Amino acid sequence: MEIREEVGAENFFLFGLTAEEVVKVKAGGYRPRDYYEKNSVLRGVIDFIASGALGSGDCDLFHPIVENLLDRDPFLLLSDYQSYIDAQERVSALWRKPKAWTRASILNTARMGKFSSDRSIRDYCDRVWNIKPAK
Repeated sequence: MEIREEVGAENFFLFGLTAEEVVKVKAGGYRPRDYYEKNSVLRGVIDFIASGALGSGDCDLFHPIVENLLDRDPFLLLSDYQSYIDAQERVSALWRKPKAWTRASILNTARMGKFSSDRSIRDYCDRVWNIKPAK
């Protein structure tokens, strides 16, 4: 969210669950298969991966990935799928407006200074690791 604050919400494509929503979804007993069953596009993607089309007909090649997504999905990827697709549609819509896309790109680049590696490492040293530079 730090980057979004710097570049402006209108120049940032946020998607996925918030931290609070993740807690709520997990507390409610997350069932990734529900997302698969309710979203025909997502189901098509997962079924295509499971079909063996990406592995020269070998349906077992991606079975562990498909099984993990449908039965465990520890990172809640399936819950974020539609939000990601919606964000990508917003990206595509902006891309079709070259002036607006260029403006957003320039603003993002111009406002990235805060995220230099020097500042980030110094921040981690102070706030996370509680260490000071050696003399």
